[in-house]
Amino acid sequence: MQTTETFPITRALISVSDKSGLESLLATLAKFNVEIISTGGTEEFIRNAGYKVKNISELTGFPEIMDGRVKTLHPSVHGAFLFKRDVEEHRKQANDNNIVAIDLLVLNLYPFEATITKENVSHEEIIENIDIGGPAMLRSAGKNYESVALLTSPTQYAGFIEELESHKGATSHEIRLRLASEAFAHVAHYDMIIARYFEKISPRSEQRLLIDEPEVASLRYGENPHQTASVYGKDIPVLYEQLWGKELSYNNYLDASASLHIISEFLDSPKAVTGIIKHTNPCGIAEGKDVVHAFELAFATDTESPFGGIIVTNQEFTEALALRVNEFFSEVILAPSYSEGALTVLKKKKDRRLIRYDRTLLKKSIDTNEVRSIAGGILVQDTDTQLMTHPEPTHVTSMPATKEQYEGLLFAWKVCKHVKSNAMVYVRNDDGFARTVGIGCGQTSRVASSRLAVAGALRFGHSLTGSLVASDAFFPFADGLLEAADAGAVAVIQPGGSVRDEEVITAAEEKKIALYMTGMRHFKH
Repeated sequence: MQTTETFPITRALISVSDKSGLESLLATLAKFNVEIISTGGTEEFIRNAGYKVKNISELTGFPEIMDGRVKTLHPSVHGAFLFKRDVEEHRKQANDNNIVAIDLLVLNLYPFEATITKENVSHEEIIENIDIGGPAMLRSAGKNYESVALLTSPTQYAGFIEELESHKGATSHEIRLRLASEAFAHVAHYDMIIARYFEKISPRSEQRLLIDEPEVASLRYGENPHQTASVYGKDIPVLYEQLWGKELSYNNYLDASASLHIISEFLDSPKAVTGIIKHTNPCGIAEGKDVVHAFELAFATDTESPFGGIIVTNQEFTEALALRVNEFFSEVILAPSYSEGALTVLKKKKDRRLIRYDRTLLKKSIDTNEVRSIAGGILVQDTDTQLMTHPEPTHVTSMPATKEQYEGLLFAWKVCKHVKSNAMVYVRNDDGFARTVGIGCGQTSRVASSRLAVAGALRFGHSLTGSLVASDAFFPFADGLLEAADAGAVAVIQPGGSVRDEEVITAAEEKKIALYMTGMRHFKH
């Protein structure tokens, strides 16, 4: 193992597709009399910038062949990176084979990721943008980081230039090790993108979960202070664009994600919709003539739980709503936009986080796979983006719902989908604005969830006479439906599919309940 703390750079190989920032690096290398070797367009760029440069063929004694597919795959290149400078036999073999050390590799890989996103790009063009020599050189230089430094991105140049200046043209062991780590991660990311492309056109017989997301932030702690945590995902800064407040915590992210999934059901609604979420469950969701009206109806569902919760809207957050929510403490607010007046008011609370979410990215991001860790492995499933089996639910009793009741049932069904199972959601829609009045979640029986929802509604002064009810899964017995009917419900929506469906339908007929079946369950664990 190399013991020298710093190692001088005498020769560098530079081959980059992204030439931004390269001139400043070249100037520094020239200052320390570093010999430069290059290829193709990079060589031309360096020469035009006024710096001396050798073509790779002068090093290898071999021309570029096969349309440039073979140019750096040569012992004179890889030997120059790989031989151990402190091993006598390596030095002798290098000398015997005319291999001269290369101490710095500056390299961008072919733009494969950008190529596959181009419109009407051909398979042939994509294949030609699979870099072969680049990853091989990065591996060689990275393996011998004890003696070789390597750069894979223009973002590294400024720090590297400072390194050279402070060590008079040499590099420290610490920076070489860090750059090697970044290079191997860079190659792994590149290979994963290629693997994903090939998987799309020819699925592998052995399936593997390929996850490759950058760390966005190291969080203060996880669910509890004794747990460490980080957040990963290149889209996070855009989807959760933070305008104000302390950094989001682990629990903030969980609640914010749940809030975005809920509001995604109402992004295209012509009505304003406001939701209040706590511990990933809704405390209240409502439609309104504007976001303030919607908030008041949602808040009325449960006036205790919103303290310390999250507020989410499908429309711009207005100054009027800001003045209203400033009357109590809310941890996080999410909206697609904020008025200037709203921001002025909301920023008076230092502990509040203000998030602007991107509507387009939200629609895209929820239509992906969900990944969850379990003891011993990982679970993967499609995100639950559907509502029901058919475009409309099936009416199975003789008593039909009115237009307002039917619209309220659909609203309840959308909310129920995002409530932890077993879920029972009570809604009213008397004036054309649907809103929750009772939410029962996470109970071990459907009847218990219904009783919880009813008790909460009565506690906060809501009449359940004429209410509308959604159940996330079928009623295994008639008792759950009877519980809703006894509370005052006049219409119920549920998946159906129980062996006792006829028993449930008969009970609904006897209670004069309008019963609708969606054919689709929405368990949420």
